[in-house]
Amino acid sequence: ADGAAEGLVTGYYEPVLAGSRTRNERFRVPVYGVPADLVAVDLDSINPELKGLRLRGRVQGNRVVPYWTRAELEARNGNGAPVIAWVEDPVELFFLQIQGSGQIELAPGERLRLGYGDQNGHPYRSMGRYLAQRGELVLEQTSMQNIKAWAAANPRKLREALDANPSYVFFRELAATEARPGVASGPIGTLGAPLTAGYSVAVDPRYVPLGAPVFLATTWPLSTQPLERLMAAQDTGGAIRGAVRADFF
Repeated sequence: ADGAAEGLVTGYYEPVLAGSRTRNERFRVPVYGVPADLVAVDLDSINPELKGLRLRGRVQGNRVVPYWTRAELEARNGNGAPVIAWVEDPVELFFLQIQGSGQIELAPGERLRLGYGDQNGHPYRSMGRYLAQRGELVLEQTSMQNIKAWAAANPRKLREALDANPSYVFFRELAATEARPGVASGPIGTLGAPLTAGYSVAVDPRYVPLGAPVFLATTWPLSTQPLERLMAAQDTGGAIRGAVRADFF
């Protein structure tokens, strides 16, 4: 809330997944690029009070209707979205979508870097909360590692759990000039600049302007060690909502 002194800080990272440019017996899960029929409208072009809000959908006749949900996209095999690469594990891809960017290791020493392309416009729903509500995991134990272990032990329940989150992230392959192989540059944030590990945060731009300095007073992830430093607001995220809310890269 406005004027709050304390809030929630989470952490995100750049995953690296094994994968292939072509589908084969091992790599059968598609990583989709932005579909041609996804329409995005910046609402502040209509009403300045809606700054930072973007409507996504698809054109049906003369109307703009909601875009396909995760479950619908899976059932429609991506609805014609381009496939950038193929990976092994749908759960790893799910967490790649949560992070919003990452890398695919095609062969030793050969990687393609994925940047955030767009999103289907549906709200993000936590798989951990879904599993806790159904008694599959205790809410306090819904870490990424525990969710992956649950998925490995419950393959028949996995599709329903994944589809409980209607949000779907599409990627774009970063050009060599953006990825700069061998150079210590991070993924590209919403601001258009490479993120710097330990010094970039994602914020809610309705409250914190992108590019602004942010002093973070919290603890290191999974630790009681203080983390107090000046950082840069360079990114946004679907789950990052509120004035005192940040995602530590």
